[in-house]
Amino acid sequence: MKIRVLGCSGSIAAGSRTTSFLVDGCILIDAGTGVGDLTLDELSAVDHIFVTHSHLDHVLAIGLLADSVARRRTAAQRPPVVVHALAATIDVLRTHMFNGLIWPDFTRLPTPAQPVLAFRALALGDVLEVAGHRIEVLPAAHTVPAVGYAVLGATPGGGAWVFTGDTGPNPALWQRLAQLPVGALVIETAFRDDEHAVATISQHLCPAKLKLELDKLAYPADVYITHIKPGEVEAVMAEIGAQASRHRISALQTGQVMGG
Repeated sequence: MKIRVLGCSGSIAAGSRTTSFLVDGCILIDAGTGVGDLTLDELSAVDHIFVTHSHLDHVLAIGLLADSVARRRTAAQRPPVVVHALAATIDVLRTHMFNGLIWPDFTRLPTPAQPVLAFRALALGDVLEVAGHRIEVLPAAHTVPAVGYAVLGATPGGGAWVFTGDTGPNPALWQRLAQLPVGALVIETAFRDDEHAVATISQHLCPAKLKLELDKLAYPADVYITHIKPGEVEAVMAEIGAQASRHRISALQTGQVMGG
C-alpha cells in the first residue's frame, strides 16, 4: 500500500499545497489544493474521498475533481465518486458549496440518475472496508466537527498509517492509538510557540502542545509534521527539534510516498 502526499501545507504559496493524501491511486484522504497536481487519468481513478472536516483547505478540490472527471466517468458508466464524511460535514458541503451558487450540485449532475458524486455519512469509530483497504474513523478536536483516519495495515510490518486531521489537544485520540500498532503518525502543528494563543483559539497545535500530545504515545513512532504555514517550516521544526522526544520526528513533504 502506498500513500502519496499531494499536499501538507497549512495554506498556499508557490510550492505549498494544502492537505490531501492519495492511497493506492483510488482513495483521497482530504481534497485540498494538492489534488490539482494529479493528471486527468489519476483524477479519474479516484473512487472515494474521505474528508476530515469542512474547512476550505481540505475540501476545495472535491467540486473541481467532479467537474474534471464527469464526462469520463459518465461515458464509462462508472458509479459516483463517494465522499465519506461526518453527517455534519456533509450538511455544510451541501448547503455552502454544492448549492448552485458557489458550485453546481454534482450529486445531481450530469443527471440525477447518474451523478458524479455521492455523499455517504460515517461516524466516529467506524471501520470501513473500501477498495480493499480498512479505514478507521478517529476522534479529532477542532472548531468544527472533525475526525482523523487510520489506514490499517498500511505501513511495513502491518502498522497503521494515522492522520490526526486538524486537531488541538485530543485525549480521546491517544486513548485509541494506545490500542493500535502505529507505523506512521501524521500530525499537524500549525503555529510557532509564540502563537500559542492563536493555536488555542483555532484548535491547532504549536510545538509545546505537540510535545504534550506525543508524550501520551508510549512507544516510539515515526512522526511526520503537517499543516505548517508557508514560510514557517524551518521555525516550527526548529522548535520541535529542540525538544527531547522518544519519537523520530520530521516535516512531511509534498510528493513524499509513504508505505510500501
